[in-house]
Amino acid sequence: MSIKDRLTELGITLPTVPEPMGNYVHAVRTGNLLFLSGKGPRNAEGGVSTGKVGNDVSLEQGYQDARSVGITLLAVMENDLGSLDDVKQIVKVLGMVNSAPDFTDHPKVINGCSDLFVEVFGDKGRHARSAVGMAALPSNITVEIEVIVEVA
Repeated sequence: MSIKDRLTELGITLPTVPEPMGNYVHAVRTGNLLFLSGKGPRNAEGGVSTGKVGNDVSLEQGYQDARSVGITLLAVMENDLGSLDDVKQIVKVLGMVNSAPDFTDHPKVINGCSDLFVEVFGDKGRHARSAVGMAALPSNITVEIEVIVEVA
């Protein structure tokens, strides 16, 4: 089954990737590795999801925000590669959580993205990962995630 068919089966529609908000690019390929810039979550209305997880935002909402970032990252991969079938392996995920000082469940938040990648790619979606808390993230977004991908 193609990844496009898998996304359809999962009911996932990839968003349009907006222009970068600065002097950078969404992805850089070197050899067989694709490095994706950090992305933040969008809410149901299309705006950014903001707040500190563990204070203004629940763990469950943080998980959903991380999943939405994963969907955006899939769109970036598809834009750069032409097809998600060219993904050989999700290699590394760095998940940053805008968290309250006493919040300690950062891995449970970033599982939203990790779980998505495994749902979409199967074993090729399993990856090394860091999940860390931050005192602040740009525009007060709840999570920011960057990814390294091995490509064909």
